[in-house]
Amino acid sequence: MAPGYDSPPMSMHVVIPPVGTRVRVVQQTPLRDQTWSEAVEGEIVRFRQARTGSWFAHARGDRLWLDRLELRADDGELIVLNLDQFSVLETVD
Repeated sequence: MAPGYDSPPMSMHVVIPPVGTRVRVVQQTPLRDQTWSEAVEGEIVRFRQARTGSWFAHARGDRLWLDRLELRADDGELIVLNLDQFSVLETVD
């Protein structure tokens, strides 16, 4: 493995506010003739880029890296989201 290939690539999808910020994340799934959307709100606990256990051809280090955002919902539930180019993140007051 070449040097540096065990570290995540730069995030290219969204700019993440600091830990403790309350956000709404809308995730969209484009289909052939419609788009599914789901919104989640919570306080940012952590953002990281994590390797999956899945192999992905020609990906860095032969792994697929995902942008993972962890939120804490109002009821205390911990929510882990995989962010992609269809994720929309907005701060909530």
